Amino acid sequence: MSSLDALADRYVDEMAALDPCLAAMMGIAGQDDRLTDYSPDGEAARTDLARRTLAALDKTPLDGTDRERVAAGVLRDRLETDIALADAGVRDTTLDTTDGPVQRLRQAVELLDHGPATHWDAVLARLTAFPRALAGLTTSLTAARDRGQLPARRQIERNLEVCRTAPAYLTGLADRYARHHGGPLTEPLQHAARAAAAALHDLARHLQTETAPHTPTRDALGRDRYTLGARDNLGTTPDLEETYAWGWTELARIETAMADEAARIRPGAPVAEVIAALDTDPAHRVTGAEAFRRHLQDLADQAIDDLDGTHFTIPEPLRTIDCRIPPVPSGIYYLAPAEDLSRPGTVWWTVPAPDAEMITWTVPATMYHEGVPGHHLQLGATTLNTTTLNRFQRTSSELHPGHCEGWGLYAERLMDELGYYRTPAHRLGMLAGGQQLRAARVVLDIGMHLELPIPPGTGFHEGERWTPDLGREFLTLHGGAMTLAEVAYEIDRYLGRPGQAIAYKLGERIWLDARDTARRRDGAAFDLKAFHQHALDLGPMGLDRLRAELTQPA
Repeated sequence: MSSLDALADRYVDEMAALDPCLAAMMGIAGQDDRLTDYSPDGEAARTDLARRTLAALDKTPLDGTDRERVAAGVLRDRLETDIALADAGVRDTTLDTTDGPVQRLRQAVELLDHGPATHWDAVLARLTAFPRALAGLTTSLTAARDRGQLPARRQIERNLEVCRTAPAYLTGLADRYARHHGGPLTEPLQHAARAAAAALHDLARHLQTETAPHTPTRDALGRDRYTLGARDNLGTTPDLEETYAWGWTELARIETAMADEAARIRPGAPVAEVIAALDTDPAHRVTGAEAFRRHLQDLADQAIDDLDGTHFTIPEPLRTIDCRIPPVPSGIYYLAPAEDLSRPGTVWWTVPAPDAEMITWTVPATMYHEGVPGHHLQLGATTLNTTTLNRFQRTSSELHPGHCEGWGLYAERLMDELGYYRTPAHRLGMLAGGQQLRAARVVLDIGMHLELPIPPGTGFHEGERWTPDLGREFLTLHGGAMTLAEVAYEIDRYLGRPGQAIAYKLGERIWLDARDTARRRDGAAFDLKAFHQHALDLGPMGLDRLRAELTQPA
């Protein structure tokens, strides 16, 4: 082990101990019985670790290989960004709708929920730690209020919803143990779950009475904060005006392709009519959560069988994907295997009810994004790669949304190039189910946070400046078949996490541009499978570094 590898290992261990909720998402073993300290002291300890590690990195000799050069650069980028976020007061005031402390605390318990295989001692420990973790968060929110740095009101309101819904899951989890096991942990689990639920109720009361009255009503965070968010999520500082204009162009391209595909399904009919017909077609519906889960599993397994040995080499441990329905609504997402492989790569897909009827014509593209050749191959290969990646690189995929989500969207496009959308409905599903929304997000995310004018020629409130109300209207038109509640949630999500929503499309843009550059560089010698293998072997990183590594002269 080199000096750099040893430093990276120490950092992972210390970071996981200071942030067990993040460690759970990253698949880092050893912290299953603990939760993150979200108090000001906890945040200060994490920032101090970043500063100490960066200072140590400055003094660490490298062996001169490309492997260590890349590894040191990836670690430095992350540490410097974390310090910049802390210095700006961002880390201890984050309370967004999808990845804030409340969501991470709930998810830390969900990740332990494996039915009959649940490690109940760890569940008990995390439930017991809930009140202290929420008390620390309350202290941080109070300090942020006193500094005038609270998030906007809509973020508070979304977190109130989690505080109201999560207790039922926590107490239900304890009750499930009592029903199916009835062992010695019954009473401690029920007591801890009730205490955790009470702590969530206390936080909700604090949010309503002590926080909400002091929150700003303006949602736009401005150029400086947005630029920092883009650096955090993408590992680049994009030209925001150019990217905003490109988002409009890309959205128009995708919607033209949607119209062409819809015409193949029902000539002469508008896209909306074709989509409505597909939604009601029994051939594209599955009834019941378990039947839908099996449908997902079959798609995931078939993609692995088809792609292994042809377009990719898929290691044996990655030939298994666990498709699951989450116990409480939490969207659609993928979690990489645990570093010790105790947890397989998992696709989580929320359904509205156990007996719900689910639409399937948009599902293949999403499964290619989340499974193979998307996140499961990308992040799973990273987890297994002990040859060229140190431990920080292997576990840091969650810290690089631009790299990861860009690859997921690239995987959807790749499967189109490889001919895997064998029906016009499935190809329309790729365009309408993911590509259109992700392009609309580029327009909305940058437009709303910078309050930019809507350009002429778009046919939508031309010349007006973006507001959340215009965002909801725009997303209703260009975000696919969303309900009004889903549209409202999406807009609130963008406003709470500046720069995250553009990670998908900008990441895909870098992957495609880098591939085109490599193809021009190598000419007839270009090998797509070899390009993908090299790209995955590099591990997760920011988009600036990814572009440089994939396009440097051979």
